Amino acid sequence: MQISKIIKAVALALFGLAIPVAFYATMMAATNANASGPTASRQQEKSKMTQTTDQYSESGHNIARLSDDQIQTLAKDLTPEERKVILNEGTEAPFCGNLLDNKKDGVYHCRLCKLPLFGSDSKFKSGTGWPSFFTPVDPEHVGTESDNSLGMSRDEITCVRCSAHLGHVFPDGPKPTGLRFCVNSASLEFFEDGDTLPMAALPTKTQTAYFAGGCFWGIEDRYAKLDGVLDAVSGFQGGDDSVNPTYEDVCKGTTGHAESVKVVFDPDIVSYSELLSWFFRIHDPTQGDRQGPDVGTQYRSAIYTASDEQHNEAQAFIAAQQAEGRWASRLITTELRKAADSVFYLADPYHQDYYLRNGGTCAAPIYPED
Repeated sequence: MQISKIIKAVALALFGLAIPVAFYATMMAATNANASGPTASRQQEKSKMTQTTDQYSESGHNIARLSDDQIQTLAKDLTPEERKVILNEGTEAPFCGNLLDNKKDGVYHCRLCKLPLFGSDSKFKSGTGWPSFFTPVDPEHVGTESDNSLGMSRDEITCVRCSAHLGHVFPDGPKPTGLRFCVNSASLEFFEDGDTLPMAALPTKTQTAYFAGGCFWGIEDRYAKLDGVLDAVSGFQGGDDSVNPTYEDVCKGTTGHAESVKVVFDPDIVSYSELLSWFFRIHDPTQGDRQGPDVGTQYRSAIYTASDEQHNEAQAFIAAQQAEGRWASRLITTELRKAADSVFYLADPYHQDYYLRNGGTCAAPIYPED
């Protein structure tokens, strides 16, 4: 191994450790001149990821991978130092980053795509020379990748949306996580509490809808696959709200609950009216207290509206379907109630994502559009 490669391996292996600035600067000067090799090839692999559909984190941010063209467009605003760190997985000198000693309250965002990454409440003084955090603001915003490019095993951390290199994570942080996310200042942009945030930094403005139409496994599965739906979860709704029902309680028919699905959606991508139309395509709203082979009040058709606007729209939709179309010749039995008067109780974990976890998809028919 050449002397320069040995120096580079030692320097980057010490990333996150307290070492003299002058010593580190000497090593970096000898090694950062060439950013090609294993590091560059890993970045090329990342750039092959393209944005194909929307994907949302628990906090409501769109974290679908950006395409290479989108990343390059954003990168036009980067300084040469930022490009070296963010795009070519470089490392800034310790104790030199502008955010190391920042003590203001706020959130540290990805410098490239503005996704929120770390909060000031998780920042701690590690003595290593780089900003350090013990947890991300949302675990889904920070990705980890095995980094074996220097003949050693480390965990690189990246922004999941744009693949920007952030730094590395080590298992020597404080409680409660025991982790130390060691991040380059060049990879971050800080927004103080009260600052106006750019659109790319904001979570998606979502709405919630509730639908019951037979076994909630199938309804959840159908809605979860719609573009614009951030989340779909199974639960119970529309019964005796003096009890927190179990699946066994609901199956006995003594609580009056229906198997319902809570749908969180982005109205800029899929409208409530489209969700209503889809609902009448994935179940039969004329079967009363049953759906196919599933018989009982818990399998009834129902819509629980989250706002007056939803209620009026659902009421008009049902009336229109009864007047004309596939269901006009039969009585539509869909129950229409306000969600405020019909508490949604989350079903046990083994009911969630049933088809996703067990393979396949719901076997119930999807009726064609009228």
